[in-house]
Amino acid sequence: MQTDILTKTQKKYMRAALQQAKKALLLGEVPIGCVIVYEDKIIARGYNRRNTDKNTLAHAEITAIRRASKKIGDWRLEDCILYVTLEPCQMCSGAIVQARIPQVVIGCMNPKAGCAGSILNLLQMPEFNHQVQITRGVLEEECSMILKQFFKDLRVRNKLEKKPPTPSGTPTPAESDN
Repeated sequence: MQTDILTKTQKKYMRAALQQAKKALLLGEVPIGCVIVYEDKIIARGYNRRNTDKNTLAHAEITAIRRASKKIGDWRLEDCILYVTLEPCQMCSGAIVQARIPQVVIGCMNPKAGCAGSILNLLQMPEFNHQVQITRGVLEEECSMILKQFFKDLRVRNKLEKKPPTPSGTPTPAESDN
């Protein structure tokens, strides 16, 4: 029974993180969202804004951590849970450890850049003075699908942008083969 309640709660907050990811999507950003929960309430939200802000640090987790610290009035977020739609990168994993966040709930993993178990696991290195409890795969399908669709659409857009312009009425080689 406790697991069912935990799963319901995790899904609730991961849905909130997905709403943040959708905000990034509307900006044309990689759709990654994050929420930080304290005493069963969302105290901070963040979504990816790297291109929009022209800032390497504008990741969902960094934004949410900054806002949560301001809300709590401390850099230590020791009683918080961070929910994120995609496995954190090395920068965000480092920030999570530095903020002393005890628990992270991840939607889907990132085999190309993830540092919570895919490439490295910075969140649970025994050499650090703080380790993080990790829950993986909460709403994994939804979190994965929004990213897959984004990158599929991006590939199509990039391909169309690279297509050489042709004089009006002149078929391209691909069109003349039909």
